[in-house]
Amino acid sequence: SARPRDLSALRDSLARLPALAGALDGCGTPMLHEICGALEIAPDALDLLQAAISAEPAAMVRDGGVIAPGYDSELDELRNIQTNCGEFLLALEARERERSGIPNLKVEFNRVHGFYIEVSRANTDKVPDDYRRRQTLKNAERYITPELKAFEDKALSAQERALSREKLLYEAILDALAAHIPALQRIARALALLDGLAAFAEAALRYGYVRPRFRDTPGLDIAGGRHPVVERQVDDFIRNDARLASTRRMLMITGPNMGGKSTFMRQVALICLLAHVGSFVPADAAELGPLDAIFTRIGASDDLASGRSTFMVEMTEAAAILHGATEHSLVLMDEIGRGTSTFDGLALAAAIARQLLEKNRSLTLFATHYFELTRLNADYPECANVHLDAVEHGHRIVFLHALEEGPASQSYGIEVAALAGIPTPVIRDARRRLRVLENREIHAGPQADLFATMPETEAEPLSHPALTELAGIDPDALTPREALERLYALKRLAS
Repeated sequence: SARPRDLSALRDSLARLPALAGALDGCGTPMLHEICGALEIAPDALDLLQAAISAEPAAMVRDGGVIAPGYDSELDELRNIQTNCGEFLLALEARERERSGIPNLKVEFNRVHGFYIEVSRANTDKVPDDYRRRQTLKNAERYITPELKAFEDKALSAQERALSREKLLYEAILDALAAHIPALQRIARALALLDGLAAFAEAALRYGYVRPRFRDTPGLDIAGGRHPVVERQVDDFIRNDARLASTRRMLMITGPNMGGKSTFMRQVALICLLAHVGSFVPADAAELGPLDAIFTRIGASDDLASGRSTFMVEMTEAAAILHGATEHSLVLMDEIGRGTSTFDGLALAAAIARQLLEKNRSLTLFATHYFELTRLNADYPECANVHLDAVEHGHRIVFLHALEEGPASQSYGIEVAALAGIPTPVIRDARRRLRVLENREIHAGPQADLFATMPETEAEPLSHPALTELAGIDPDALTPREALERLYALKRLAS
């Protein structure tokens, strides 16, 4: 059930509806006019909340202070007893001093004995007849009178009775509001829609979104697309085009790790999603065909609670896509098959890509590091090869994040590993082993042992940039400072 602060928030929201409806009343848009009509509510619901709920109620009814003053006379009386307790005791003390002639008579309270009148032992002979002894002390006597006893009973039970009364009144308020639930739900839906439209409009104006166009045929044509989240986190986001149609149903995306493949795939999906929910989109222009679903197989994570490995999760998601995707679906496949052995993964990735092309005929973005898959377009012209561009400078890589036609030349995995901080000896060893593997594939000679100890004498290629740089240095022509600078430059090239 609703808590007190829920009702106070509801009261404040309902109080703002007339001004909001007035602002929408002049809008000519049919949807805004419909929202304006949905904001009407019977005034007695707002009147009840304004009269019954405190301006700042407690979090829970049991804490008290939920019902507004003036709403219930019985509750007000009980609260007044608690509030005015001190005033009553001072007035009683003054009257009893005057009646008894005892100037140091005191009216006090403790948790053990409750309220009492304390008289010093020297003045006990002046105590009136209606005083009843409650406690004897060494130097004083404590008494109770019928009037004080009646007040005690009323005061000690006032808080408990007030909380009980508040709970009863609060439940009655909820019962009265129950009749307005359908109207409140209608208002909530209208406000949620208006809030979403306002957010769409603000994003479109602030970030330069454009109005997408729709067509009847499957496909998408996005010019200068951007990722709506990533572009807010970088200074210069690289815009990319994306085009899918009946003659270009799959993009086989290759390129280095960190090159932007996943970002590109996600931005295409987000642009399609935003367009189909009624938002402008982050692009220079966008034309989209009908979409019945967006399927994704992105990321790598296991499911320990269910005992499923990363590869099992990957295959389960791929199975759902193959069973559910249609020619009007957008499918995102990110590095499918990486969770198992190289040949198993490659075989599965190729078979899944063929199924999507032949049977599902979905619009597909297929990112992979299996360069063998780039040969699919020989059998399937509707499978286009694209790559995220990068350039290598020495042994360092610069990511351009620009989508280009054709397959990538390599994955630059070792260069990315170096950027991640893998120790230099490990990187050098990896480069030597990579050359062995590449030579084995080129010459198709006897299979080398990948885990054998590599000869330490194996040199880097003679075309190494550091050697080229070194050959052009005239040591006799350098000052000590220039020599030191060239030495550091050579070290950077060699690392």
